Parts: sequence; C-alpha cells; structure tokens
Amino acid sequence: MRMSTKSRFAVNAMIDLGLREAGGPVPLAAIAGRQQISLSYLEQLFSRLRRAGLVESTRGPGGGYTLGRRADAISLEDIVVAVEDELGAAASGAPAQDLWSSLDAVMLRHMATISLHHLLEEQRAKGVAVDVKPVARRGILPKPPVQQPRTRAPNSVFAFARSLAD
Repeated sequence: MRMSTKSRFAVNAMIDLGLREAGGPVPLAAIAGRQQISLSYLEQLFSRLRRAGLVESTRGPGGGYTLGRRADAISLEDIVVAVEDELGAAASGAPAQDLWSSLDAVMLRHMATISLHHLLEEQRAKGVAVDVKPVARRGILPKPPVQQPRTRAPNSVFAFARSLAD
C-alpha cells in the first residue's frame, strides 16, 4: 500500500483542523491556505471525511469544520480509509498479489494504532505555532446615512428656466 497524495493531504488537513478547532469551526479556505491545497480538492476530501463521521460541518457566517469525534478516537487508518477509493487494489493475477495484500494489511493495522491525538501532540511538542483566536464574526451593521450632495444646480425644468431668466 502506498500513501497517496489524497491520504497525505487528508491527514495534514485533519492535523491542521485538530490544532485549531479550539477557536471554533475552522473554515476550509483557511486550511487550504495554510496547507497549500486547492480549496475544491479539499472540499472533496472533507465531503468523504464528513460521510465517515470524522468531521462535522457548520454552515453560515463563522462556519467551518470541527472534529466529528474526539481526537483520540480517530486513527490514521480511519482517515486513510475514508478518503481512498480502493485500498490495496492490486492487479488481479499479479505474481506477488498475496505478498502485497499481506503488506497492505500490516500497514493498515499499524495505522490503526496511531491516533490523531498522538499526531496533534507531536506537532505541539515540536512547537508548531497555532493561532486559536476565534474567527471574527461579521455582524450586520446599519447602513450609514446617505448624505445628499449639495449643489446649486436647478432641480427642475422650471428652476432651470428661472435661472436662465436671471
């Protein structure tokens, strides 16, 4: 089994989310910017993660994503299985298919032992700077009063005619 780019992006995005969710829902655009991942690609990954129950979404202003379960209840295997189309799909009839299948199983068993919480703690131990300020919510402000421009121009045909007569 090879860790695909899709799996790597999903794991990195989940770590990013886990580090910052204390400040409230994390917008995908913010994760995409920090991880340098296309927003549309990240939306596809998070759709799969949401279906697997690994993340929850909040709509509207101030919305974004939070973890769907506690970080210690999410394994690396959960993330990879959620985003991959076909795990361990070896070419049928390949001479070493049994070998690859058993190696895939070993790798998945190992991934099951690594929790997202463990990955988050590793990042914190490395001193990764995390800004967990809540995202500023946009409120609805009243429109400022419109000030009419003051002009000396006539405001009607009749006033215009009077101004010409003067």
